[in-house]
Amino acid sequence: MTGSPISYPDNPPPPTLLIEPSSRRVSLQLDRLWAYRELLYFLVWRDVKVRYKQTALGILWILLQPVASMIIFTLLFGYLLAVPSGDAPYPLFAFAALLPWNYFAGSLHRAGASLVGNTNLITRVYFPRLIIPISSVLSGLADLVIAFVLLLGLMLYFGVMPTAAVWWLPAFVLLALITALGFGLWLAALNVRYRDVNHILPFLVQLWMYATPVVYGSSLIPERFRLLLALNPMTGVVEGFRWALLGRVLADARPPTALFLVSVTISLLVLLAGLIYFRHTERTFADVI
Repeated sequence: MTGSPISYPDNPPPPTLLIEPSSRRVSLQLDRLWAYRELLYFLVWRDVKVRYKQTALGILWILLQPVASMIIFTLLFGYLLAVPSGDAPYPLFAFAALLPWNYFAGSLHRAGASLVGNTNLITRVYFPRLIIPISSVLSGLADLVIAFVLLLGLMLYFGVMPTAAVWWLPAFVLLALITALGFGLWLAALNVRYRDVNHILPFLVQLWMYATPVVYGSSLIPERFRLLLALNPMTGVVEGFRWALLGRVLADARPPTALFLVSVTISLLVLLAGLIYFRHTERTFADVI
């Protein structure tokens, strides 16, 4: 028996959302990030607000870490060890490198723990899981902007004016973001299955900093070893950031083109591999976490 189809003249049926398992061939499905852009915005805003909520110093914590590190590095490496910094005052030399490094290190810590820290959200609601580590990396930009204002104040105090290459700063910040996100995706996915990542990460970041020209310049490294130093993608970020601001007073005022190109290549490869690995393991997050 057949009947006429049911019509809904005034109240059309709600749209149907069909969730299907991914095929064996990994699809990045980056278009879904745009569809959930509002969720990404709210997660970034939540991370920024929660980070310093109910703290005595509040936003001053953003400035305390780089300032304390700058003072210690200036005493140890600037005065005691006399690490060369060209004509740039060593406190400014160190602080200009600490800004992108602290952003990278903080983003790496937050992204690595982001999935485990949002267990309730992952196990109850469907959304692209990529949004969680991405929001962890983006939220750190607020800290970077505030610390950058302090850097401009230090430059004014020491009488050093930014070079014309200052317009390259957004490119180096973007490279730091890509690098942090690429490694953060690996760490976030691995941390779901192996909680050892939480214990290894602080030690790894500490070693990584000394393998990055933060307290010293790449010009201090012999020429034959600089390519090995460039394999660290944060080398191009830190040296580029320092060159864009202090280029004319550095020992080597030439743009770090080779370091930057190597860093870009490695960062993009790590990001692509991280996206593929993250999407491949994403289907097991809710079960394992």
